[in-house]
Amino acid sequence: MWARLCAIFGCVLMVVSGGALIAGQAVLARYAGAVDNQDLFGDASSAGATEKVSDIKGAQNILLVGIDPRTDEQTPLSDSIIVVHIPQSMDQAYIFSVPRDLVVDIPAFDKTGFRGGRSKINAAMGYGSAIGNGKHDPVQGFDLLAKTVQQLTGIDKFDSGAIINFGGFKKIVDAMGGVTMTIDQNVKSEHLQPNGKPRPRLARCADNTCDHPYYGPQAEYKVGTYHLQGWQALDYVRQRYGLPKSDYDRQRHQQQFIKAMAEQALSKDVISNPAKLDKVLKAAGDALTFDGNGNSVVDWGFALKGIRSQNMTLIKLPGQSMIVNGRYQGEALDDSAQEFFAAVKEDRLPDFIFKHPEYINKEG
Repeated sequence: MWARLCAIFGCVLMVVSGGALIAGQAVLARYAGAVDNQDLFGDASSAGATEKVSDIKGAQNILLVGIDPRTDEQTPLSDSIIVVHIPQSMDQAYIFSVPRDLVVDIPAFDKTGFRGGRSKINAAMGYGSAIGNGKHDPVQGFDLLAKTVQQLTGIDKFDSGAIINFGGFKKIVDAMGGVTMTIDQNVKSEHLQPNGKPRPRLARCADNTCDHPYYGPQAEYKVGTYHLQGWQALDYVRQRYGLPKSDYDRQRHQQQFIKAMAEQALSKDVISNPAKLDKVLKAAGDALTFDGNGNSVVDWGFALKGIRSQNMTLIKLPGQSMIVNGRYQGEALDDSAQEFFAAVKEDRLPDFIFKHPEYINKEG
């Protein structure tokens, strides 16, 4: 009875809060220490600080970035970019995804010599990640991505952030014994077979230049409510090919997954089962790279202990694909998105959403 899954950190920020606190400091330190604390924002005073640089109170903005496991010789790409806004009352969470193919201005970055330019936002982490000798560091890349999202949204600075390893999601779900999730549209997997094994790749696509390099039987996810294994849940939320709204559908599925994981982690089946809870906490620590702006993962857990899945509002940013001479160039947001971003910065989202109910993801 001494832990909960903090869903607003992408369901991998495991904290000790809520209910009766029984665990001792050694237990708290064990799980806080399992998280990889890093300086994600290029601010040496943030990650790993011995003294807090700020209290966790008032409106908060959190940046969550999901990446695939990669070696340090591969350029990291931010396959999922999620911003969580916590209002001053700290009892709600508003979650919106930034389309990975959104065309934006990426600022210059002295650490890599990148001069800035216009590109898909998914590339920002890659432009910022080079550390020399053909090596890449996603932690350094996060810094440029954060600056890019700040420039896009007008948010002055994120209060905390995390890199979430997608491979870690699978371990967390498996540690919980699976997750029950409602699937809102039929989806076929681009990557996996019905048994969960990778689909074979076409020989002519060995150079990774093909849009669809796989062939053979596909795993399928049909409309309905199911209890998914880890590989199924991860595979489902990664799909966008063949969906009517492509990445916008995938964003919705990822947000739905966050809520489903939160409900599962807060269920009695997890929090009242010490052995299962221990596995979940360990898996979360392995999946997360965290910067709490001088505050530990446990501090953040206590500060946000009033937020539950029913207090989370899923936001969909309206946008459309840019097609030039029949060729896809990326995504663009509707003009009203600037009003939305201003409402986030000024902490007046309830008023904005009341006037723009179309921003609420009702399928969440």
